[in-house]
Amino acid sequence: MKIVVEGAQIGYEHPVFIIAEAGDNHMGSVEDSKEMCLRAKLAGASAIKFQHHLPDEEMLKEIPMSDNFDIPLYDFLVKNALSLDQHATLLDYCNKIGIKYMCTPFSYKAAVELKDIGLDIFKIGSGEMTDIPSLLKIANLGNPMIVSTGMCTFEEIQRTYEALINHGVNLALTNCVSEYPPKYEDVNLGVITEMKKRFSKAIIGHSDHTPDIYTCIAAAMLAPAIIEKHVILDKRTPGPDQSVSINFNELQQLCDGIRKIEASRGNEKTVHAREEQIREWAFRSVVTTQTIEKGEVLSEDKLWTKRPGTGIPSHMMDKVIGKKAVKDIEKNVLLKWDDFSS
Repeated sequence: MKIVVEGAQIGYEHPVFIIAEAGDNHMGSVEDSKEMCLRAKLAGASAIKFQHHLPDEEMLKEIPMSDNFDIPLYDFLVKNALSLDQHATLLDYCNKIGIKYMCTPFSYKAAVELKDIGLDIFKIGSGEMTDIPSLLKIANLGNPMIVSTGMCTFEEIQRTYEALINHGVNLALTNCVSEYPPKYEDVNLGVITEMKKRFSKAIIGHSDHTPDIYTCIAAAMLAPAIIEKHVILDKRTPGPDQSVSINFNELQQLCDGIRKIEASRGNEKTVHAREEQIREWAFRSVVTTQTIEKGEVLSEDKLWTKRPGTGIPSHMMDKVIGKKAVKDIEKNVLLKWDDFSS
């Protein structure tokens, strides 16, 4: 099971697909947006994602405010949202520098517009997760969909999952907590594993809103197909996603950490080639603790174990005790099988 689109393969058999979520942290600047694209590429991210807002299509002007907004969201989007032409410019730029451009449509009309400029995969935010009428209409556009599940119960996720899977959508779901930022006790990374069990026909990932990289690093051990993290050029930049974003130095550390964790997730216990040379000096062998004369019995008080491990293995000391020396043996030397009679 996987999602294959231009420049991307997303699935458990592929490296974790790391999405740098630019959101609206560009504050309406195309130049800053391009800088974010370039830095995401250099940091090792698989994709950078923006948001396409048509405020009048997605909300009423007056909606309840969250603590992370200092102006009404509608007004913020009118001022700072990127235009479709700007999204097209960024898509072209991402193609040139070799990073996947992604975008979240916050309405059906926004999805149509993005499809028209060449977007081939939709990332749907948690706020739209339960909006099945809109999701099914967007699904008719034919793109694979990644849907976040913040603020939702398993029952609500199940309802949307069944609707989209039955509609034939190539689907991914991301574990998410829509707090800005969340309490660590609320993150519940184990939900990733539970989602894999419950929603087996979808690809499961993790979308993170903590202000650092630790929970994403931990999530990588649970083998999600996707990890999404908000990024910002300067943490002093105001905006609704400021408190949940990492800078690009931290993104580089995250990408590097995820790749190293991926490489270390195996479950085979074996002696590796590079361990063999260390075994020779690190393991212990049976040694003499005093001079032993020919014919003398090798008793426990005359023997012990020391490095290196090139002699009689220490776990076989009981096979030596009670034997007779066939020659004089010096103190503090490795004992050999031909030093005593069998």
